[in-house]
Amino acid sequence: MEKLLKLQQGLKAPKNQRNSFGGYSYRSCEDILEAAKPHLSKLKVVLIVSDKIENVYDRVYVCASAKLFDAEDGKLIADSYGYAREAEERKGMDSSQITGSASSYARKYALNGLLCID
Repeated sequence: MEKLLKLQQGLKAPKNQRNSFGGYSYRSCEDILEAAKPHLSKLKVVLIVSDKIENVYDRVYVCASAKLFDAEDGKLIADSYGYAREAEERKGMDSSQITGSASSYARKYALNGLLCID
């Protein structure tokens, strides 16, 4: 857990993205991963982010997992999960883009939980 603590303390992932329509700043999943990468090799840990599709009461959810492994012994240090519901319809997006959007959102929140990002 010491490696996770060091990763959480050293990680800086500011909200550098701007949603002009909603008028708020945010960080993307890609921003978090980019900020984490230099720390991963230094701490000798591996971060694996993946997702799966789940049906709950006729709604489709993306369940994303973020798992941190010790690169030296391969043991799982910690994991976290994030869920996002697929919109039934989203203007200007086809079905694969809707799933991709839900995946990005779920992955971001799985990473937020694992890395203690508010």
